[in-house]
Amino acid sequence: MRTTLTLDHDVADKTRVLARRLGKPFKAVVNEALRLGLEQVEKPMKQQPYKTQSHAMGLRQGYSLDNIQELLAQVEGEDFR
Repeated sequence: MRTTLTLDHDVADKTRVLARRLGKPFKAVVNEALRLGLEQVEKPMKQQPYKTQSHAMGLRQGYSLDNIQELLAQVEGEDFR
């Protein structure tokens, strides 16, 4: 298929240099680069799962999780608002 494609100057220069180096026609290098690029665009990016390391911090002596209101009063103070 014949079409008109406008390339940025830096892309056109790199393509010409690569075509000369590989001994291939300009359009063959453009088609190959587009094929490779389109394959990458279609693939979803691999994302690594987010991991955190947990640490057993425990509770300070004298505090208890049995009564949350009491714990908050101890930590924040009775006048905290």
